[in-house]
Amino acid sequence: MKRLLGLCSLMLALASQPTLALSPAGESSLRQIQTRWAEINYQLPAAQRESSFARLAGEAEKAVVAEPQAAELHIWHGIVLSTWAGAKGGLGALGLVKQAKTELEMAIELDPKALDGSAYTSLASLYYQVPGWPIGFGDDDKAEALFQQALALNPDGIDPNYFHGDFLLRQKRYGEAQAALRKALAAPARPGREVADAGRREEARALLAQVKEKLE
Repeated sequence: MKRLLGLCSLMLALASQPTLALSPAGESSLRQIQTRWAEINYQLPAAQRESSFARLAGEAEKAVVAEPQAAELHIWHGIVLSTWAGAKGGLGALGLVKQAKTELEMAIELDPKALDGSAYTSLASLYYQVPGWPIGFGDDDKAEALFQQALALNPDGIDPNYFHGDFLLRQKRYGEAQAALRKALAAPARPGREVADAGRREEARALLAQVKEKLE
């Protein structure tokens, strides 16, 4: 009995350990995926984005296969798949967003705090942008709950505040949207993410202009 209790204690201790850190190769892959994603999303002409995201999704999948326990890589595979779906558009994109959802849910299972809770932000974005049943899995209530989890982990981050602001705008909650978007614009810079930050701030300013029109 003592040996059994000891084994149970050991298993509980192991289960409570944080997810293993990325290997140097995994960190390099993550940086490359993040950098290339920003280049495609913000610097390439719209006509080139779908094929470019498709190639990047393949690279992100290889990175996940190499380090399947790395929540960070699952997050970015999900992000690439979802933005590829956005570039593709139409019903043909639904398969991609379902794959993205699976990747983001896996990331949360592995380490919900990875990349400051980015999986919650990305998953929330899917829930409010994807059509609801019977076409897709969209659900505004789930989106709001996920945003609250994302903001609890990263209250000042540019991405959770930007996407929450977009969600609130679509919900016609204009005062709250304005506050969220202003917070996104005031977010601290992310080293190595300069292109992504500049692009996101431009998007936030555009949404803020829409909110101001609604409030006038």
